[in-house]
Amino acid sequence: MPLFCFNTAADYLAAAREMAVSGRPALARLLAEEAADRTSDPEEAARILRDFPRPSPRQED
Repeated sequence: MPLFCFNTAADYLAAAREMAVSGRPALARLLAEEAADRTSDPEEAARILRDFPRPSPRQED
């Protein structure tokens, strides 16, 4: 059974939250961007991206 099933914006958002909690901010941001792309409401898409800011290169080291 797969850990995540990616069909909806909510699926990508759940995965983004999991990656953020596990210390993977770059992957969390990529998943959040996909969630935002799949969201029809521009305000909700902007909120998603605000919740997952782009990590700086230092955070990835």
